Amino acid sequence: MIRTLLARAGLVAAAAGLVTLISAAPAAAHGADAPDGTNYRTRTTGVTPQRPGLEVRVVEAGARLELTNNTGRAVEVIGYSGEPYLRVAPDGVFENSRSPATYLNQTIAGDTALPAEADPAAPPTWRRIADGSTVRWHDSRALWQESAAPAAVRAAPDREHRVRDWTIPLRDGADPVTIGGTLDWVPPPDAYTWWAVTIVGLLAVGALGLLAAAAPAGGRALSALGALLVLGGVLAVVYPIGRELDAGAQGAGGVLVGLLSGQIWALFTGLGAIAAGWYALARRPAADFVVALAGACLALFAGAANATVFARSIAPVPWSPEVARVMVASVLIVGAGATAAGTLRLHAASHPATPHPATPHPAKG
Repeated sequence: MIRTLLARAGLVAAAAGLVTLISAAPAAAHGADAPDGTNYRTRTTGVTPQRPGLEVRVVEAGARLELTNNTGRAVEVIGYSGEPYLRVAPDGVFENSRSPATYLNQTIAGDTALPAEADPAAPPTWRRIADGSTVRWHDSRALWQESAAPAAVRAAPDREHRVRDWTIPLRDGADPVTIGGTLDWVPPPDAYTWWAVTIVGLLAVGALGLLAAAAPAGGRALSALGALLVLGGVLAVVYPIGRELDAGAQGAGGVLVGLLSGQIWALFTGLGAIAAGWYALARRPAADFVVALAGACLALFAGAANATVFARSIAPVPWSPEVARVMVASVLIVGAGATAAGTLRLHAASHPATPHPATPHPAKG
C-alpha cells in the first residue's frame, strides 16, 4: 500500500513538473512583456484637438497605448526625437525603420540596442506591420521606467502621488494633434493579509481530505471537492480572458487567438480543473488522484502565476484590482486545498482502518 501511495504521489509530482517544463517557454508570450501587475496607473485624457474616429486607450495595465484610426486619413505617431514613428492609414499600419522608437519600444524597459540604420533625421522608411486600423506600442513618455521610485513616493509610499502629466504628439496630415494622459503612483495592498487569508482558506479545503473515504461522509467530501474544482476552473479560465481583454483583444475571435497564443496553459489548466471536478462529482474510480493532480496544476499555473496582484495596486484585467485578488486567492485556495485533500484521501485509502481484536477474558472457574 505504501508503494502504491508513493507511486501515485510521484506521478502527481512528475506530471506537474512536466507541465512546468512545457509551459516555461511561452510564459512571456501573452503580451510580449505585459506586466502581471504594477503600482503605476497610466491613464489617457484623450486627443487634443478632438478628431472624430481617432481613439486612444491604455491597455495591458498601462504597459501599452492603443490607437485606433477610423478617420479615413493617415495619422502618424511622432517618436522621441520628433521623427515619424508609426503610421496608421486606411491601407494598414506601418512603422518607420529609421526611427529609434521602433527599436526602443520593443520592450517595456526601452533597452534595445539601436541598429546603425536608426536615424531620426533620415527620411522615413515605412514597413508594413499589420492590416486594420489599430496599433499598440510601449511608450516611455507614459511609463515610469526608473528602478527607483520618484522622490515623493519614497518619502510617502503609502499615499497616492501624481508622478507626471504626459503628452505624445501625433500628426493628422499637416495638423499637429496630441495624446494627453497622467501617470500616478497608487500604494500597493498589504500582500501579507492576502496570503494569510489564502493559507487559512486552503487549509480549510484541505481538511476535507481528513474525512473518511467511505460513504457517506467521504462521498460528500469528494462531491464538495469536485464542486470547488469546477468553481476554481471557471475562475482560472475567466482570469486569462480578462487579461486578453485588457490587452486590447477585440471580440470572441480576438480573445480566442490571444488565449491560444499566449494564455494556452492557463486555459488548459482551468478546463482541466473543470473536467476533474465533474469527474469527482460523478465519484469515478481514481477520482482522488485526479483531484490532487488538477489541484496542483490549478494552484501553480493559474494561482501562483498570477499572485503578483497580491502586492500590486493595478491588475492587468478590466475589472477592479480587489476582484482580481479575490479571484486569484480563490484559485489558490481551491487548487492547493484540493491537492492536500486528494493526497490525504489517497493516504486514507491505502491505509484502511482495521478494527482492533477484542481482548479475550480469562475463563472463570
